[in-house]
Amino acid sequence: MKIIACYSNKGGVGKTAAAVNLAYAYAQSGARTLLCDLDPQGASSFYFRVKPSKKLKDTQFFEDVDRFTRAIRGSDYENLDILPANLTFRDFDVFLSRMKNSRSRLKKALKAVDGDYDVIILDCPPNISSLSEAVFKAADRVVVPVIPTTLSERSFEQLFAFFKESGLKTAKLLTFFSMVQGRKTLHGETMARLRDSYGKLFLSTELPFSTDVEKMGVYREPALCFARTRPAGRAYLALFDEVNAHVSGGKTAMRTKGSP
Repeated sequence: MKIIACYSNKGGVGKTAAAVNLAYAYAQSGARTLLCDLDPQGASSFYFRVKPSKKLKDTQFFEDVDRFTRAIRGSDYENLDILPANLTFRDFDVFLSRMKNSRSRLKKALKAVDGDYDVIILDCPPNISSLSEAVFKAADRVVVPVIPTTLSERSFEQLFAFFKESGLKTAKLLTFFSMVQGRKTLHGETMARLRDSYGKLFLSTELPFSTDVEKMGVYREPALCFARTRPAGRAYLALFDEVNAHVSGGKTAMRTKGSP
């Protein structure tokens, strides 16, 4: 079982859209996939038309295996299940701060479904906290969208510094440029500078600024469902291929059955 976190310490950069489309792409490839919505706003649950879980509270998420597994819901898509968020998830950090070995608690909780899924996608809240530290420890890879602007660049630099200072492996980071507008000189200059500074941490995929991503909220489905041949859809497929190659050690076998 592989764990992929979609994370950014800055909101509004396309983190949830990436999580939703990656989860859909993995499921379409034939991988048994679980999308865990860890953000109390519940955006990824909303996109998949899954209501918030009222039974699974923050303490039960980490300690009650039965409630954790019973809270998982099926989606409208084969091979794809959802663990929906609820507002009590806003207290994750308070709860984790009181626990011993808090950085390992998330990984232990996810082991409850080891064997049931090939891939777990984590849609994370946009902050650096006890929960995000647990995410960084549990995840095999951390997918980070970065808008090529000054503030988003600064946020990534803070995240990279946090990994270094905390003794976390920066090689876990799989970063891609999001909401790219090719006509903007600033975007081109920022991308060139970051690629020069961080090298292989940045994937080749560049997700364009697109109304198709915004329409996900209207249609309540992944962009890959209704815009797969358009620029955003093609970019999400390219992102899936790159992420999967890193997660599977260069193998691309997952994209065989019902390729997305």
